[in-house]
Amino acid sequence: MANDRVYNFSAGPSMLPLEVLQRAGAEITNYNGSGMSVMEMSHRSKVFIKIFDETQAKLRKLMNIPEGYKILFLQGGATMQFGMIPLNLMTGSGKADYAVTGHFANLAMKEAKKYGTVNIAASSEDKKHIYIPGQADLKLDPEADYFYYCSNNTIEGTEWQYVPEVSVPLVCDMSSDILSRPVDVSKFGLIYAGAQKNMAPAGLTVVIIKEDLAGHEMPITPAIMNYKSMIDKDSMYNTPPCWCIYMLGLVCDWLESVGGLEGMEKRNVAKANMLYKTLEESKLFQLSAQPEARSFMNVTFRTGSDDLDAKFVAESVERGFTNLKGHRSVGGMRASIYNAMPTEGVEALCDFIRDFDKKN
Repeated sequence: MANDRVYNFSAGPSMLPLEVLQRAGAEITNYNGSGMSVMEMSHRSKVFIKIFDETQAKLRKLMNIPEGYKILFLQGGATMQFGMIPLNLMTGSGKADYAVTGHFANLAMKEAKKYGTVNIAASSEDKKHIYIPGQADLKLDPEADYFYYCSNNTIEGTEWQYVPEVSVPLVCDMSSDILSRPVDVSKFGLIYAGAQKNMAPAGLTVVIIKEDLAGHEMPITPAIMNYKSMIDKDSMYNTPPCWCIYMLGLVCDWLESVGGLEGMEKRNVAKANMLYKTLEESKLFQLSAQPEARSFMNVTFRTGSDDLDAKFVAESVERGFTNLKGHRSVGGMRASIYNAMPTEGVEALCDFIRDFDKKN
């Protein structure tokens, strides 16, 4: 890679497209003749407002976000959304459906329990979250105010390959697969994503919300966690994460240059299939997730031996890779192959896997 960069398989913060980093670097001290870095300018200046508005427009076009939906650029990460969602949406019956298919969905469910009654509509905990329940397995509460799920489970390496069909607003944590493939936004009431996987540096949380869902918050809702307040102030109730918003705009430009979300999906499917095929053909490695639930973003695997896993990770560093160690809660290895991971990075990893397989 250029400038002796490593292939970074981190689950997040993850690598950014090299072209985006180079463009940001060229503009870092003097953005567009302003004499300032984006990191230095007022969020209410004409220069930044133009960046802000253009980034919103780029994201709306890229995701084909319909009228009637608002885009919010917030802070607090996905974790703040765990509480913000029930505070704003669990206000009709005070009930909600949650599908618990991984670590972060479980955290969101526990947070929602503080504000109302949670029905576990589906869970994969019985098999340590290696599968995704099917539509027929969903046990829905007819009185639920919304249905919540996490579309991609970064730790366990599973991904929903269908959109649940429900009769209430659909709420989705897309933190680790947003912008990786086309999504019919009209099927959702609210989509949110921490930016540090596929969108921008850590610090920005994007929320896409159907406007009529806002304005029904619980009286105890802090203003900074009130969707209506943030909509009314166009995400500027307080100082937004300006640099991250600027970086998101550059990522949107890059995505358009590679064929939009349709083009990115083709690249991501090809990368994932290449890696899964290499692992399937090995004698040493075992894939963690069930085939029909495998993530196209986070590939989880192991040798079956903690010592060999450690050896694989150590030798991977010598080959120019980093962050292949699995999450501490599950062990093994994890290759996060988000949008910015180039095909040659996956090819190089596959070569290393084959070499390691032969020697061990």
